[in-house]
Amino acid sequence: MIRLTDYIADVSQSALAPWADLTPWALVAQAPAIVRQLLVQLPADAYVIQDEIAIHRTATVESGAVLKGPLIIGAHCFIASGSLLRGGCWVDAQCIIGPGAELKSSFVFSASKLAHFNFVGDSVLGHGVNLEAGSIVANYRNERDDKEVQVRVDGQLQGTGCDKFGALLGDQCRVGANGVLAPGALLSSGSVVGRGQLFDAEVHNG
Repeated sequence: MIRLTDYIADVSQSALAPWADLTPWALVAQAPAIVRQLLVQLPADAYVIQDEIAIHRTATVESGAVLKGPLIIGAHCFIASGSLLRGGCWVDAQCIIGPGAELKSSFVFSASKLAHFNFVGDSVLGHGVNLEAGSIVANYRNERDDKEVQVRVDGQLQGTGCDKFGALLGDQCRVGANGVLAPGALLSSGSVVGRGQLFDAEVHNG
């Protein structure tokens, strides 16, 4: 059983506590609905809320960023010009979404950074995750007829029942420039994927 609490500290004290027992692929599959539930609980004095988009009053969103609801951007975040957030995203405090970065149907915990020109789809990123320029978290098995994403648990592949799931990245994970995580990556806290490397759970055992 894959539990968010084994990868991300303090999930049970976070806004996502009601969903902490879900697998990460079940969580992201419900991302828009979950973000909508969280939207109605936000304090109106702390957020500017319009058209299912909530931006904390201390966050910076540059002109030219494209934001699509439902979306929550937390305190002291920086959202750069040219970034795209869509499909139901929750971005915790002090995160950076850099220029040219795209985030789709994902949950990003505090102090995590998508540096520049990243794609992260249908994923959960823990606290303090850093994606260097050009690194990608892919969410779809384009290369085969059977699109079900598989994950590796205790050395064995198992199906998720989902056609789209990117990754669960534990706290403080690092992905180097132009690194690629194939769909279904589960990286424990502090894991490092080097620059230009591919991590594919279907071919990596361990």
